[in-house]
Amino acid sequence: MLLAWGLLIIAVLTEISWGCSLKALSYFSFNRFFIAIPIILSLINMALLAHIMRYLPSGLAYAVWTALGSVGIIIAGIFLFNEKINLYQVFFICLCVIGVVGLKLCPQP
Repeated sequence: MLLAWGLLIIAVLTEISWGCSLKALSYFSFNRFFIAIPIILSLINMALLAHIMRYLPSGLAYAVWTALGSVGIIIAGIFLFNEKINLYQVFFICLCVIGVVGLKLCPQP
């Protein structure tokens, strides 16, 4: 079970990398190298998520992957691409994180 959660964290990191690579792709010319990066990250990401769902409930794995991936992409966008967010958005981002922590703390069936 611990290995599945570790792999889920890796899947979240590849999800964040994938989202950032799509944003970065808009800054670079569309050559094969830059187009290949998000495709490769997507394949790795989906393979990890499919593997994780063998050991964790699919809804739980997907909810954690989606929420933490979204929060990570937002944070990366702030630091890497100078994107701005307001206080309301920060509040709802915190709700996503609280939800993930709550899911992790709930006993598994």
